[in-house]
Amino acid sequence: MRKKWIKEATSVDQEVLDELVEKLSCPPVIAKLLALHGIDTPEKAETFFNPSIEDMHDPFLFKDMDKAVERIIRAIEQKEKIIIYGDYDVDGTTATSILLMGLHELGANVGFYIPNRMIEGYGLSFTGNKAIESMQAQLVITVDCGINAVDEIADLNTCGIDVIVTDHHTPKKILPDAHSIIDSKLIYSTYPYIELSGAGIALKVLTALFMKIGKDGHEAVERYCDLAGLGTIADIVPLTGENRIIARLGIERLQQRKNLGINYLINLSGLKKVVLKSSDIVFKLAPRINAAGRMGSADRAVELMTATTPEIAKQLALSIDSENFKRQKIDQDTFKTACDMIEAKYPDMNNTYFIVLAAEEWHPGVIGIVASKVVEKYNRPTILITLSEGEGSGSGRSIQNFNIFDCLTHFEDYLISFGGHKYAAGLTILPEYIDILDEKLNEYAREILSEEEIQPQISVVDELNLQQIDDDLIKWLKMFAPFGPKNMNPIFMSSNVMVVGYPYTVGMNHLKIKVLQNEKTLDMIGFNMGDLVPFLKKGSHIDIAYSLEENNWQNISKIQGKLKDIRPSQ
Repeated sequence: MRKKWIKEATSVDQEVLDELVEKLSCPPVIAKLLALHGIDTPEKAETFFNPSIEDMHDPFLFKDMDKAVERIIRAIEQKEKIIIYGDYDVDGTTATSILLMGLHELGANVGFYIPNRMIEGYGLSFTGNKAIESMQAQLVITVDCGINAVDEIADLNTCGIDVIVTDHHTPKKILPDAHSIIDSKLIYSTYPYIELSGAGIALKVLTALFMKIGKDGHEAVERYCDLAGLGTIADIVPLTGENRIIARLGIERLQQRKNLGINYLINLSGLKKVVLKSSDIVFKLAPRINAAGRMGSADRAVELMTATTPEIAKQLALSIDSENFKRQKIDQDTFKTACDMIEAKYPDMNNTYFIVLAAEEWHPGVIGIVASKVVEKYNRPTILITLSEGEGSGSGRSIQNFNIFDCLTHFEDYLISFGGHKYAAGLTILPEYIDILDEKLNEYAREILSEEEIQPQISVVDELNLQQIDDDLIKWLKMFAPFGPKNMNPIFMSSNVMVVGYPYTVGMNHLKIKVLQNEKTLDMIGFNMGDLVPFLKKGSHIDIAYSLEENNWQNISKIQGKLKDIRPSQ
């Protein structure tokens, strides 16, 4: 689909931009980028560029934190059996691993339980409760789930099992009757930052525990920020505020290769000699960890992260990497089928505002990934549903300016259950309600979204002349990392550049091209844009939208543009 290029506007006073340029000695485009982030003083820029553990909030600002840690300490002292109940994705397994290792270090009698995605689905379930009972648990701590498990937690309570909920998902109107609840999205929450991931919340709980027993809270952060950063970046939460600190510290510790299992997985991902970036986590590490839960048991992901011997760590990493290879093939097949179904079901895409697809053969472990790819291609909120034994299990992904969780709250009468947050949701539904849900969701989205909002867009920060691109600009851009939601790698545009030489394809249909402007050339790569080669003639003039990066090849570092779109010059 043709993309619309939108130039981001900033209302910051020119004097503010001038001051940033003067005091920081930075290029004007860097000052504009800072202003777009709401950073309008050199002091704020200093804090942004140097996120520090000292800037993290006191975990006891969570209303129930004191109550929760006192219960955990009592369980440790009385040798009660504690079970960490996690989710099967990266955020859930990293959160589980953080508390599992941290509590074990504090002398707790602790184990973990993660539901099987294919059998139990997301979150707490009565099947899971039976397993918890059989493990003789006296305290359950949920991570990355539990905030809407009203009936399941009531069931555990009747068995004399206390439950501490730690979650980051949006709560519904009725809260579970848990011993204590740690969730920054609670209406009455007094915590200053609401966007923490499940792993981030788990790290805050462990930090509070350390502080309560007289240990240094920073020690918990320093020791487990690699897993917290991994979960935070993988869960695609905003990389602002406290999340930015966790992500930056996490990448630094991942680079130090402190975790045996993750280190083996880094090597298998082709990242052994690479300076890690958030994109490496999103596109290489996270899919492998997710594959454990998508293709089989997520227990292996936790066992990998908590492995204490090289032999076990290596064996688990190889197993998970193998599962990821199988997952990729299923992804590709499912995505092709989904696209074919969309073309048949929605002939008028201009009047389609929400995509809902269902099929019996789809693997429940990949529909979330495929839904994300459908959103990327068609720029519509999307729910994919796999049907099995008279019930549909769905995974939804959304677009900017559309809250898919809020949307589903209007139609919960058609659903057996649902949960999630602004950009992602899961649901179960009876097959006979799928078509009417499709109709209702389209009606709702048509009222909320404008025609412009469903047209794929590229948000351009500024127009650059290629002469402005140099090592100094790259140095400053790297200081904005790690990149992610609310802090994306900035996209620039350059107009009327000339195609030099002959464009060609590399790898899996990726475009390689060199462009020239004012005697300055720039090498560019466009992933999955190889189909454009026949239209890019030597000497032709085009406009390009792109991000900038350092490309390191055989110990040679070179500036490269990462293409987002191309259009003919006017």
